[in-house]
Amino acid sequence: MAQQNRLKVVIGGASGETGMSIVNALLASPEQFKVAALIRPESASKAVYQDLAKRNVAIKPINFKSVKDVTPLLAGADVVISCLTLLQKVEEEALIDASHAAGVGRFVPSFFATVCPRGVLFLRDGKEDILDKIKRMYLPYTVIDVGWWMQSALPAVPSGKLDAKLAAPDTVIGADGNVPYGTTDVGDIGKYVARIIADPRTLNKLVFAYGDITTQNKVWGYVEQLTGDMIPRTYVLKEEAEHTMATLATKMPKNPGDMSLQLKLAMTGYLYTWGICSYNAPEYAKYLGYLDAKELYPDVKCTSIQEFTREVIEGSRNITIYQDRPNHPLLMNKK
Repeated sequence: MAQQNRLKVVIGGASGETGMSIVNALLASPEQFKVAALIRPESASKAVYQDLAKRNVAIKPINFKSVKDVTPLLAGADVVISCLTLLQKVEEEALIDASHAAGVGRFVPSFFATVCPRGVLFLRDGKEDILDKIKRMYLPYTVIDVGWWMQSALPAVPSGKLDAKLAAPDTVIGADGNVPYGTTDVGDIGKYVARIIADPRTLNKLVFAYGDITTQNKVWGYVEQLTGDMIPRTYVLKEEAEHTMATLATKMPKNPGDMSLQLKLAMTGYLYTWGICSYNAPEYAKYLGYLDAKELYPDVKCTSIQEFTREVIEGSRNITIYQDRPNHPLLMNKK
């Protein structure tokens, strides 16, 4: 692709797990993509951004909450990708407003998680609110969900030999452990995103971009085979999960700043989507209107959950996510 025809891609939240996966994939095709990263001014001196600048990413310090300031930086952008968290809802909404004002060709909101309908997972409902805003503005979009991250799919073992390797281990089994779910190695997310944002078939569509289909019983079995440990099982039934979520939801308004409460509600809700109900599987995703990335891009090679598990246990892979963010909610259980 000629240099002048490269897609101009602007990313908010480029230094996170998802953001870095996407940046790495886009930079692997310099003939196709020109990449810029919006960052907070106080983060400009961080090593991660200095490294990205050396790799030809245009670093743009900006006040994310100012639509007036962000809009000029998006002029001429073909794609804007948000990897911001739901704790940054104001910033993402400002990014949407600025994208609309700048006439951006495609906005990718920060989904990148499990598939489910509205009304099941409060985090998902927040994302659906963001999508509703995008649609009200008639802003071209693409939603990308990737299923449950493999980085959070492996259980710890009684011997403790995996403790240092698992930042967010799987701790309980949903239903009988045989519910199929889509899962993706975070490192593979960018491979799909690079294809999806350059594909006119995905404009104004939802895409389910998963790496593998598995069950909890299979994953826990792989870990047992490779470590020699027998892992005690604790099962969570559908009714129990629903009761827990309903109870926690009534406590949330009274304790809006209780992160441990929010984390428990979020993790129970996520388990409900992928380990108890079959929402996070290709068949249900298609029912909701998702395109299947494996059908769109059969040539994209992703890590299987069995390969991923072996690499982690044998020590050739480090999956300690968010290590530069010790206060990230997902790491609260490690403290």
